[in-house]
Formats: sequence, structure tokens, C-alpha cells
Amino acid sequence: TVGGLGYELVDFDRNARGLLRVFIDRPDGISVEDCAAVSNQLSRVFAVEAVEFERLEVSSPGLDRPLKQMADFQRFMGRAAKVKLNTMIDSRKRFEGVIESVGTGVIAFRLDESADKAALSPPISPKGSSKAPATGKGKRVAEPVSAKLITVPIEKIDRARLIPEI
Repeated sequence: TVGGLGYELVDFDRNARGLLRVFIDRPDGISVEDCAAVSNQLSRVFAVEAVEFERLEVSSPGLDRPLKQMADFQRFMGRAAKVKLNTMIDSRKRFEGVIESVGTGVIAFRLDESADKAALSPPISPKGSSKAPATGKGKRVAEPVSAKLITVPIEKIDRARLIPEI
């Protein structure tokens, strides 16, 4: 139904209290009118199909959109994602990286292995000391950047979400 209306069904969630959430998307984005149109259509379909729910919510997937299919990773290549694996790969189960490439059943991520959080400079010398730190008082210095490529089979990905670009 959602596809027939020209939208992509990104995800849906059903909780025990009767709430049914449906997340839709399309390349040019989602408006409130889009959500209302899908909600009206789904309400009719669910009535005919006897799908039980107490409340229906239709919305966009948000800035931190989940990535579930190969097409999602392909569409958002070059964007940063937060990934949780269902098994260890390269001594890790969680990482953040840029989607570098998508192949047959595998996704390559570029990881920033540097301490991208700036490291504090050496401690400031006590008052009266003539030795000042080389980097200046309390300034933060970034460590050199080194990128690492990790290739992950899609079946090893438990969850993946875009990291919002703000």
C-alpha cells in the first residue's frame, strides 16, 4: 500500500499497547500532508484486512534514519553511520564510520582511527615558572588522522543508523 502511494516503507513498529508506528520516506523528503495521506489510506486498508491497532502514527524516519537494506547503504554512500554488529569483526561490535562502498552483500566503512575528540595539551606550568607549554594555555590539539577500512557482510549488521549532519 505504501509503495503504491509512491513512498518507501522504511520501518514499522508495533507495541503491546496497540500503537502502530509506520516510517515512510521518499527522495525529496516527507511532509505532514504525506503522512496524513498514508495514514488515511492505511486506516482504510487495516479496517478491511481486520488489522487490530489502537493508534496509528505515520512519520518520516528522521535525521538518524535506520539503514536496513543494501539499497539504503547505496543511497547514503558517503554519509556517516553508527553501526552495531551481531558478531565481532576486527575486535569490535560497534563503530561509527562513513559508508565508503557497497558491493555484493558487503558494505565498506571508513573509520577514523584517530582520537577525533581533541586531546588536551600538556598541563599548564605553575605560576612563576618560565616554562610555558609549547601548544599554549589549555588549547586542544587534534591528533593526526588515520583512516581504516572495514568491510562488513550485511547479515552481520544488527542495526545501523545515519549520523545526523547538523
